[in-house]
Amino acid sequence: MLRLPVAQEYERQGMDMNVKNCRGCGRIFNYVAGPVLCQVCREGLEAKFQEVKEYIRQNPGVGINEVSVACDVSPSQVQQWLREERLEVTEDSPIFLTCESCGANIRCGKYCDKCKNTMASELRGAMRSYNTHPEKKEPKKDPRDNPRMRYL
Repeated sequence: MLRLPVAQEYERQGMDMNVKNCRGCGRIFNYVAGPVLCQVCREGLEAKFQEVKEYIRQNPGVGINEVSVACDVSPSQVQQWLREERLEVTEDSPIFLTCESCGANIRCGKYCDKCKNTMASELRGAMRSYNTHPEKKEPKKDPRDNPRMRYL
């Protein structure tokens, strides 16, 4: 990882600075969360998304490759937007995504409704189990029970 004098100064003062290289342009920036892209590249990617969304509205039923060529975006980026549920495949489209759990055909996202519901119920069950058997904690002692001194 590259270190900058500014980052070293932050570390000396006890502050954390997560410096990374942008995957889009290679510039160094302070990474906070999400994709490893600087603010300029994030804004550019969002502009491309809006362009793709508008192109799909004007040309219903287009395929990923056609959108990719027309809007100068990689097919993998279009598929990522589908997985992120920012775009959705129409019901009559020959294009489909597959559920990462069971392999069923889906229109967007990573999981089909059945698998989402199964995972949600398993999580609820785990939370219920945790709530019925919490870690045993020592009861807090009341400071008024101190045998050495009493207050009136």
